[in-house]
Amino acid sequence: MAAKRPSQSLAEALVQAGSYASRRTGGARATSHALIIALSRETGARGTTVAREVGERLGWPVYDHELVARIAKEMGLRSSLLASVDEKRISWLEECVEAFASVPSVSESAYVRHLIETVLSLGTHGDCIIVGRGAAHILPVETTLRVRLVAALEDRTTVMSRELNASREEAARYIEKTDRERRAFIRDHFQKDPADPQHYDLVLNSSRFAPAECADLVLESLRRLQARVRVAK
Repeated sequence: MAAKRPSQSLAEALVQAGSYASRRTGGARATSHALIIALSRETGARGTTVAREVGERLGWPVYDHELVARIAKEMGLRSSLLASVDEKRISWLEECVEAFASVPSVSESAYVRHLIETVLSLGTHGDCIIVGRGAAHILPVETTLRVRLVAALEDRTTVMSRELNASREEAARYIEKTDRERRAFIRDHFQKDPADPQHYDLVLNSSRFAPAECADLVLESLRRLQARVRVAK
């Protein structure tokens, strides 16, 4: 069996430590019944649009690129420097080349460590929405509504073509590349398949439901989960 990369072991250790800490502080969390929404998405499935719709209705902050900005601030870096490692897998050779390059860079393992610590910190406070970045695989199941947004490739291509102001062919290539990088990032660091529906509480097809309708379903699921948590406590 292939040896795990150092970042893999680090990710597992941090997630396990965070889950343990959450169980130890369960009494404090139970008082406010604070929950969090972790929203995974296929590229072009309008996950961020749905997240912001839900956030606006709840008055909750949404962490998408805002999460990267927060991590960059904690690391004392510009957000643009994290673009090469945000939801991407970097090979060992690429990291070595960057380490000897004259331009500033950040290691993937350092980013993942800060990512996990930041997501766990947000999870402790609850009442927010995190888009992507493996949050559904980091946060405790008991206090997290895990949502996955999917859509037909044709519809996703239309969305990304419009968003990128690019041809459908260019948009399709962007979708394939981005989805591949996100899958590799999750599999590499959390040993999970982000496309497996068993990792989520709710899977929504935005080809069938408009963003506002998806938001309705997320909010209804959240209300049911909140009621269940209160009864359990």
